[in-house]
Amino acid sequence: TGATWSVPDLREALSRDLAEYMVPSAFVALDTLPLTTNGKLDRQALPAPDQTAVSQREYEAPQGETETAIAEVWQELLGLERVGRRDHFFELGGHSLLVIGLIERLRQRGLNADVRAVFIAPVLSVLAETLRANPNAVDDFQVPANLIPDSFRDEANEADTEEFHV
Repeated sequence: TGATWSVPDLREALSRDLAEYMVPSAFVALDTLPLTTNGKLDRQALPAPDQTAVSQREYEAPQGETETAIAEVWQELLGLERVGRRDHFFELGGHSLLVIGLIERLRQRGLNADVRAVFIAPVLSVLAETLRANPNAVDDFQVPANLIPDSFRDEANEADTEEFHV
C-alpha cells in the first residue's frame, strides 16, 4: 500500500533476472488477488490491463507513410488507441503469434515483412526503416535445396507400408 512504481522501472528490474520473453508486457496493481471459493486465483475476475499497464515510451507521432501504416496495424492488433514511433511491439503486448497477423496485415498495405524483421527490429521506427531499406525482403528469400539424398528418400518410401502404420 502506498508504493509507487512505473511500468518501465518494473520491466527494467525484471529484465536483469529474466529472459526477455518472460518479462510481462503489462502490469496491473491490485489491493488483493481475487480468489475463488476454493481459495485459488480467480483468473476471470482479474481486471483487463488498460493503456497505463503497458510500457509505452514518451509519445512521438509516426513519421511518413510506412511508420503510419505500421502504427495503425499495431493499434488494431494490440487494441491500443495510439502507438508512437519509439514504441516496442513486444513491450506493448505483442507476442510471437501476433507477429503472423502483423505480417499479413502489413502485406495487405503493400509492405513486405518477415518474422525475422519483426524480431530484429521490434521498435516501430526501426522496423519501418528496415522495411524501407529492403522492400523486397520476402521476395528475395530463397528456400534452400533439399540436401537429403534421393536414395535415402527412396528407401524411406519403400519402408512406408501397412505394417508400419499404427
